[in-house]
Amino acid sequence: MPRLKELPPVPDKPVVSPPAWVTGEEHVTLPGLSGEPSLEAAVRVPAGAERVVVLAHPHPLYGGTMHSAVVLAIAKVLAEKSGERVGTVRFNYRGVGTSEGAYGKGVGEVEDVRAAIHEARRRAPSAKLSACGYSFGTWVTLRAAAAEHEARDIDRVVLVAPAVRVFKFVIEDARGVAAPIAIFVGDDDEFCDVAEAEELATTIGAALTVLPGSDHYFLKSRRRLAELVLPALV
Repeated sequence: MPRLKELPPVPDKPVVSPPAWVTGEEHVTLPGLSGEPSLEAAVRVPAGAERVVVLAHPHPLYGGTMHSAVVLAIAKVLAEKSGERVGTVRFNYRGVGTSEGAYGKGVGEVEDVRAAIHEARRRAPSAKLSACGYSFGTWVTLRAAAAEHEARDIDRVVLVAPAVRVFKFVIEDARGVAAPIAIFVGDDDEFCDVAEAEELATTIGAALTVLPGSDHYFLKSRRRLAELVLPALV
């Protein structure tokens, strides 16, 4: 695959994945933080869940939504393999779907991830939390987890296909994140080659898993990716 150093031009009509739901999910609106926009979400938090996983989707200007294929695959595998023990919160950033507001250039989206974390906490106050982002979602998830560093219930952070050539990850993004961080990347990722992933893992103190024969979108290996990610999340 060609090695891309920046995002392509924003499309006039981005391709958006059709809505898809995991058994047991509620289609809800969750409140933003302190006057921030309210967000459309798909929430599955069984009574007595021991853990809740917050899932952040890829770039909203390029068709990323909570229904994006990688996010959906992870949500499905979590439901299938972990059942009532683990819940999920996937959500649309501001300006996506029926979420209020408009694209926040990464700053607003950090607050959106935090809002989803707070919703998970509200629904399952005694549960541990995992924060997982895909592509653009890795960048905002890591910074959201850092902003929530005083809340020790976030004890796992997973970054799937961090686009290191597009979004600048620095040590400050992970400062204060007490949770272990795991990175998953394909060896044919257009936005992050293996050497770059290794450098990022060293910089932020993360474990790295490389999926052979996979690109940024995991077109032929989404189920396999989700199954590999599962132990790092739960």
